[in-house]
Amino acid sequence: MNLVAFQNCYPDDLSHCYGCGKNNIDGHQLKSYWHTHKGNISELAAEQTIAHFVPDQCHIAIPGFVYGGLLASLIDCHGTGSAAAMAYRQESRTMGTGHAMRFVTAALDISYLAPTPMGIELELIGTFTEVKENKIVIEITVSANNGVCAKGTVVAVRMPDSMVQSH
Repeated sequence: MNLVAFQNCYPDDLSHCYGCGKNNIDGHQLKSYWHTHKGNISELAAEQTIAHFVPDQCHIAIPGFVYGGLLASLIDCHGTGSAAAMAYRQESRTMGTGHAMRFVTAALDISYLAPTPMGIELELIGTFTEVKENKIVIEITVSANNGVCAKGTVVAVRMPDSMVQSH
């Protein structure tokens, strides 16, 4: 696993996201990494990403279980971070070098498959299903105790220049 989180490569002026921004001390601080999956799968699917997150008590839905909105937030941020990492990889660039490539969510689809227990580390695995210059689609699974709790599809698009504030 790469030791530098994708989100730590974002420039400071683009690192305020509630889900993954390193400059948002009140946020989740989600960190995503490359995770190479070996086996009999397509080359694109072999390039996976991984993140881990332990929900706090404030992420409760009902006693003992995680709020579904948290899962959506984690899937969203892991997806856009994974898209940025893939865009750098496609250009054979080290993440964080040159012009910043950030992605935002164009579509997010979540399926909740099982109750997600509190106090258990969640594992998010991202698998790329489509990679184009300005659009990347990632399938994300969220697991706890080796059981899949939720699946999501993130359609990520390059962040438009209009979203970057001028200083």
